[in-house]
Amino acid sequence: MVGTAPSCQSSEKIIYMNPELLNQAVIKVGNAKTLINLVSRRVRQLNAGGGSLSRPLISDVGTLGIADIALREILEEKIGWDMPEFVESTKTTVKRRKKTAAHPVAAAA
Repeated sequence: MVGTAPSCQSSEKIIYMNPELLNQAVIKVGNAKTLINLVSRRVRQLNAGGGSLSRPLISDVGTLGIADIALREILEEKIGWDMPEFVESTKTTVKRRKKTAAHPVAAAA
């Protein structure tokens, strides 16, 4: 569903996603920020036009919006992603340099 914000005077459109699909996708991906990146990248691909990446990977699109298509593709495992492994970093101490006096400006001769 696409609409305009009632308090917004500009011509920007707000895209509403199906909350049920959104909740299922967050559970499947496991991280909301990763889901946002996946959906936004896929929406850009679908909007680009031309080429095989711009066609939906699901058969029954019906009246779904582009963001909902991306969510369904994630839920139906048409799109894959890899989560990076989190490596616990060790804290290193930073050696601070001693402050040195400013270089004296050579006296004008």
